[in-house]
Amino acid sequence: MTDAALVATRIRRAYEDFLSGGNPPADAVRSIVRDSWARSLTRGVDPSEAAADGDRASVMSPAEFAAYRAAHPITAVRPLVQSLMVDAIADTGVVVALTDQAGRLLWIEGDTAARDRAGHINFVEGTVWSEEVVGTNAPGLALAVDRGVQVVGPEHFAGPVQEWSCAAAPVHDPLTGHVIGVIDVTGGREVAAPFALAAVRSVVAAVERELRAGAVDLADPSTFDPAPRPQGAAHLTVLGDGSGRWHRVADGPGARTLSRRHAEILVLLQAFPEGLNTEQLALKLAEDGLDPVTVRAEISRLRRDLGADVVASRPYRLTLDITSDVDALRSRIASGTDLASVVDDLGRGGLLAESSAPGIVDIFEELREDLRSRLFASGDVAALRRWTSSTHGRDDLAAWRRLEHRLPVGDPDRAVVGGRIRLLDKRYGA
Repeated sequence: MTDAALVATRIRRAYEDFLSGGNPPADAVRSIVRDSWARSLTRGVDPSEAAADGDRASVMSPAEFAAYRAAHPITAVRPLVQSLMVDAIADTGVVVALTDQAGRLLWIEGDTAARDRAGHINFVEGTVWSEEVVGTNAPGLALAVDRGVQVVGPEHFAGPVQEWSCAAAPVHDPLTGHVIGVIDVTGGREVAAPFALAAVRSVVAAVERELRAGAVDLADPSTFDPAPRPQGAAHLTVLGDGSGRWHRVADGPGARTLSRRHAEILVLLQAFPEGLNTEQLALKLAEDGLDPVTVRAEISRLRRDLGADVVASRPYRLTLDITSDVDALRSRIASGTDLASVVDDLGRGGLLAESSAPGIVDIFEELREDLRSRLFASGDVAALRRWTSSTHGRDDLAAWRRLEHRLPVGDPDRAVVGGRIRLLDKRYGA
């Protein structure tokens, strides 16, 4: 029996124990899943059904649903999701779904056979797949915990869904930070792989950037200013040598060297377009936080150096449409093309690798893990070679094994790769 089969058997036993009133061992199932099972049971969800109960999910007429779907903000990014994800999963037996903030399936993309199979569990446009309606599932759980999740086979609460796996992540409004919906991939064993959730997260990041580019805040008086804000008004570079460089279009040619702290603040504010208050920014800049006076002083110096209009207050947020090499790299990872050059352009990681600010460390870890997951999913030998020779992948035993698996029999490099695997096994006791 394979490791995956053993895990599935353990989870299924835990699920059966749970439904019978028992208390499965703590290590038998993930806590996030166990908690979701408990909520599902408390809410009276029927584990034998995978259909929306009329008392639990509002029903729309076809005309009402069509009008609602057309007006929903997540529909505007459907073409982007199609280009980044749907086109890549044709004929794979996987479907991609877009939901609203309540878990209603607005769009389901995939080949006809895959959509027909999904229809057998009532995973069809117009139905509601929130946790309170059908129990534990990736779209519903992502909405419940407001983060990306993966639900594999028997982790689902409804029995009819346990032959499926799914990965989903919430999409946030760029101005308010509120969840507007979920992007989900649903399929068989292929969606149980770690790269599935990484791929969804990458697409969500691209979607949120797209929404941010077209965002309008009707509560902001500047919305009605007849002078529009410039697009791509400044560019931030932090992946090269040094702490960072800032080039503002209005300043003409040439770039300004940034202090490390100012570069960190700009990276964080770009990553959190909804803004950060003083306490949040302080905790992302230092493990033990910074004194609020220090944070305000740094913002004051940043405005003095780069312009008073760069950062707004309450909360702190960028007022310019800033591009960055980090953002560009993230988009290239999401597209999955020419990954070898992406590894090269990541380099040593520049400011992201050198900074000890918790928020920057998190961004760097997410970027590297997204890239690594893309490399594993693609099986691109050239990109895997580049990764295992880089500072990020030199000691990545799983990547060396993946490279060995992808090299053809008889390739002279297989011996070298095998030697490195043995060395890492010995060095780290794997």
